[in-house]
Amino acid sequence: MVKISRYLTQALKLNVNREKSRVVKIEELNYLGFTFRGIRIFVSEQALQDFKHRLRGFTSRSWGVSMAERFERLNRYVQGWMNYFGISQHYTPIEELDGWLRRRIRMCYWKQWRRPRTRIANLLRLGTSKRHAILTGISRKGYWRLSKTLATQTGMTNEWLEQQGLLSIRQLWMRVQGYA
Repeated sequence: MVKISRYLTQALKLNVNREKSRVVKIEELNYLGFTFRGIRIFVSEQALQDFKHRLRGFTSRSWGVSMAERFERLNRYVQGWMNYFGISQHYTPIEELDGWLRRRIRMCYWKQWRRPRTRIANLLRLGTSKRHAILTGISRKGYWRLSKTLATQTGMTNEWLEQQGLLSIRQLWMRVQGYA
């Protein structure tokens, strides 16, 4: 650190803040939300936690906005985040976040439908089998648990969520990476 700070202050005429500055190996470095492993760039764990926390706010069951407004704000935030962190070369958290977000949106729809009669009717309209729609619609389980049932998965498919206006985190990442 001494040699580097001497070079920065004397040769480059820069001020060095010793409390904020440090010299570490590249594997230990977190810089602007990124970590580096070898020659690859990854999103830092803290940045992923912050992203997931913000997504929880946008997909909160008690947030009293229409689904169109929810999708608009959510898509704007996801697109901005992906434009910044899309250069990350780590695919696993992207795939997990995409599935987790879709489940949160299904949970919001389930909460919005409220009554068993409405839930059953909507699931039937979306193409779920009658037996599964009725059993899921009258279930007393929680919103989060019911968002992963066969009835909600077959009714509120990924294609249907896309038609409703939800952007796919996975597709955005693939577009930034140059795969799509």
